Amino acid sequence: MRYDWTPLWKSTIGVDHLFDVLDEVQRTAEETYPPYNIERLDENRFQISVALAGFTPNEVGLTVQQNVLTLESHKAEKDEKTFLYRGMATRSFKRQFTLADHVEVKGAHFENSLLVIELQREIPEAMKPRRIAIAGASAGQVKQIEGKAA
Repeated sequence: MRYDWTPLWKSTIGVDHLFDVLDEVQRTAEETYPPYNIERLDENRFQISVALAGFTPNEVGLTVQQNVLTLESHKAEKDEKTFLYRGMATRSFKRQFTLADHVEVKGAHFENSLLVIELQREIPEAMKPRRIAIAGASAGQVKQIEGKAA
């Protein structure tokens, strides 16, 4: 089922990127190839594992542009084999992942027919919380005001 976001566009300004993300999520939910897992390793580290049995590193491309990680392959069909049954798909594909701000791809490698993509969130120092010292009178400079007990 697909949703048409057009009626909302006429009453919103500056949030069209949100509708693009919603369309991408909707489109991605309909795709099932190649299968993948997304794993959180700790608070700022993530890993995407994509099942790519039958592919070599030369047949797979991985690019990042404007917070979108794109994994694609153009598998050339070889006619030299005759299959009685073909259960492993080796078709061309394009899979995209939208990355949050400050999430960077740290590396990728093949491991047991899985393409493992390592991601890390690196928040700039200017955006991290910091403690601000509060200026004021020290305890030695505070004068006690005499008062009568009630």
